Order: sequence, then structure tokens, then C-alpha cells
Amino acid sequence: MNITTKRTQAEENWRVRFPALAVLLVIGCLFPGLAFGFCSGMVLSDTSAITSTVEWELGLLGPGMKGLTTEGNPRPVDCRYGKALQFDGIGDALFIHSNPLAHLRQFTVEIVFRPDSNGKREQRFLHIGDLRRDRLMVETRVTKDHRWYLDAHLRSGDSAKTLIDSTKVHPTDRWCHAAVTVDNGMMVTYVNGIRELAGGIPFTPFTGGQTSIGVRQNKVYWFKGSICKIRITPRALKPSEFLKID
Repeated sequence: MNITTKRTQAEENWRVRFPALAVLLVIGCLFPGLAFGFCSGMVLSDTSAITSTVEWELGLLGPGMKGLTTEGNPRPVDCRYGKALQFDGIGDALFIHSNPLAHLRQFTVEIVFRPDSNGKREQRFLHIGDLRRDRLMVETRVTKDHRWYLDAHLRSGDSAKTLIDSTKVHPTDRWCHAAVTVDNGMMVTYVNGIRELAGGIPFTPFTGGQTSIGVRQNKVYWFKGSICKIRITPRALKPSEFLKID
């Protein structure tokens, strides 16, 4: 077989394979890890087998996207970290009809957000999982002097763990970063990259549920402020690996 024949066969092989590779590339972009993902803010899909990081830039999520329902009128706003959504604390929320934590034995949930000083005292602004059974809740408590502290609650089967300390307060009306990690039965919370609290819990991976942002899934304890990004990583990150804020 001469060189010309070899080149012709190689070109033919590439011509046949290229469309399939292109399709795989598109699928990989739209459904990373065959999971529930966000690619350039365009697609929300199933979470049945998440294997890669999911990141939502909330101001890029819009009405009509598959798997997304908008409640009220959360308003897109620009911030130094991207395009955020501003929630009015009365009736604004997003509902994503799947659970990005499903089947994960370890994970990190990060939120880049800005709580307003005049929000209600208790605000359940991220609820992943079931309404009353297996779930992760990330919440704020706003104090009378307009500061806030973190409340994170994890329920798995008959076990539950709440990590909250009213002495660990932070200023409102500023962008901040909160994170919750779960790994090997240990739950840890962080604010702005600083470890705050930790506690053990017998943990079995979630198998169902959905996600609400800006309110608890039963539409109580509305959040007032802005949320720019939520990132879910299928492993416990170190603080040096967290999303960066100024």
C-alpha cells in the first residue's frame, strides 16, 4: 500500500468520524458528565449520574429553559463576579426540577451572594433535595444590627445535622462566599474561605428531589438580596479551590 492510499484512507476515516465527534462535543457541552449542567448559561437537564462540576450563573438563567421555573420576577443585575439575580424577599425564586446532589457520597456546594440588610430574620435561600426528608438547606439569619450568620442543615434518613453559631456574624450588603462540604460522614461550613463549623452525620446519598433558590421549596422564608453563582462539585474541595471573591 503506497503513501497516497494510506493518506486517502486516513482522510476517509476522519471524514466518517468527524460528525460523530462533533455530536459528542455538543453533548459534552450541553450535558457534562451526562449530568445536570450549565454550559454558557443555556441548558438545564437531568442529574441522574453527575460526574462533573455544575456551575450556575443565575443572571444567565432565563424563563423557558428546560427544567427551570421562575417565581415572581427576580431581576438580572451586573456584579464584579458576573450576572446575578436580585430577589425581592417577597415572591422571587427559581425552581430547578432536579437534584444536583443526587447519588453523590461527597460534595461541595458554594454560593456567591449578597444578603440585604433589610431582609427577614430567617431566609432559606438554597434548598436541595426533598421538601421534608433528605435535603440540604443553606440559610441566613439576619440580626437586629444588620449583620448575618450562616445556618446549614443536612438531613439523611433518620439523621440530621445543623451547623449554626450566632456569634459568627458577617456584614450585610456585601458580596460574600459560603460553602458546605460533605465527605466521609463529616459536614463542614465555610464563609469567605474560613472554616466555621463541622459535625458528623451518617450520610446516605440523595436519590430524588429538586432545587429551589431564593426560598424554601414550600415557598416560605424568602431571600432578599442577590445571588450570582452556585457551584456544586462532586468532591470535598479545599478552601484554596473555592470560587474567589474580593
